[in-house]
Amino acid sequence: MRRTIVLTGALLLGAGVAMAQSPQEQVEKTQLAMKSNLTSAIVLSDMARDKKPYDQAAVDKALAELDDVAKRFPSLFPESIKGLKPAKGDFYTSPKVWTERADFEAYSATFVKAVAQAKAKIKDVDSLKAEFPDLNKVCMGCHEKFRVKG
Repeated sequence: MRRTIVLTGALLLGAGVAMAQSPQEQVEKTQLAMKSNLTSAIVLSDMARDKKPYDQAAVDKALAELDDVAKRFPSLFPESIKGLKPAKGDFYTSPKVWTERADFEAYSATFVKAVAQAKAKIKDVDSLKAEFPDLNKVCMGCHEKFRVKG
């Protein structure tokens, strides 16, 4: 019995170590989350600008994906990735995410709130056209301060 407990503990510890991410892997995970946001924003933007027909299921999916990422924002930018850049991409995280952390977390909370409001209000093309500009403005406001083009 004791041997089984020790063996199980060792296996779990080994699995935990194997699952741990390097800082660069976290940068790539963060980059994927931001690209997911971009994809979702494009879906909403295309419908709001009549480039694509309105599709409530696609709107709901885009907003759910934005909501998921928005709620994880602070955890996507741990101290361990400060100063690291993604392997690919035109943008990277500004050091201000860490030097102005309270402001970054306030922007994150504002984005969570904006997505929640959009989810509650967007029910047709007219409400999408009315709500999307405000949602996009919140998103871009964070980019202006906490994202660097490189």
